[in-house]
Amino acid sequence: MSDVLDVVVLGEALIDIVTTSAGAAERPGGSPANVSVALGRLGRRTALVARIADDDRGRALHAWLSASGVEVRTAGMPERTATARATIDERGDATYDFDIDWTLPSPVEVPAARIFHTGSVATTLAPGADEVRAAAERARTSALLSYDPNIRPALTGGVTDARARVEALVALSDVVKASAEDAEWLYPGVAAVDVAREWVALGAGLTVITDGDAGSLGVTAHATVEIPAVPTRVIDTVGAGDTFMGTLLDGILNISGNVATLRAAVRTLDETTLPPLLRRAAAAAAITVGREGMDPPTREDLQHTAAPKESA
Repeated sequence: MSDVLDVVVLGEALIDIVTTSAGAAERPGGSPANVSVALGRLGRRTALVARIADDDRGRALHAWLSASGVEVRTAGMPERTATARATIDERGDATYDFDIDWTLPSPVEVPAARIFHTGSVATTLAPGADEVRAAAERARTSALLSYDPNIRPALTGGVTDARARVEALVALSDVVKASAEDAEWLYPGVAAVDVAREWVALGAGLTVITDGDAGSLGVTAHATVEIPAVPTRVIDTVGAGDTFMGTLLDGILNISGNVATLRAAVRTLDETTLPPLLRRAAAAAAITVGREGMDPPTREDLQHTAAPKESA
């Protein structure tokens, strides 16, 4: 077996604490960690580089990641495992309070992989965000670069600084996925398709904007493609976008084992080759929202959906 992983993910793993009038419940999460789990469920050799403490919550995170075959590489040991506390009011609206120490070693060590993925808090929260960008720059010489901004306004700070950080990583990336909500927060009043086209102009090979039950759109230099969402009974939307991201990367890895070939293929996706990738990712996201918690599909689950069969 090659020492080169399929995907390495650099970013936060944390415990979501959801508080409602009925009480509080804890479950593992963090966007980068979720993406790694989605990839692990699909059988990809995946490692997550994260800061996880040696405490009960940290051990719960390790168990959750290991159950999906994700290798965990430590990037320093915090005093306590990060948490994101969500308080849900009577209208169903949530307010968030984060407790996270994102201090990374310099340089942060990242194992070799065909795809390097990062995003969310890890790419905007000081002081570690600068180390994440430096790691992305190093990884780009040998790996396809993937990025999901997954904005967390409670930690991101002002939109001007956040936009600068996002655009710097977009310019490095081969694949960028963002939610329509993130695109609107970063560029108020600008249509999602125009945001996607601007990011391709900045340097991204493929930009995908997801918009829940409104579907998704993908833009390359050669095509603009819109894909409807897969109809499903929604139970829990947690992790839907991360499942989409992981499944999209899995589909891209099916194209070729060679990174240079992958990079060229991503940048030349068109009206024929892009839709199957997006439909498959949408099918995976639909499975996830039909389940409680972050519970993405396995490869077998996907093969039994109406989505196009994968080629490899």
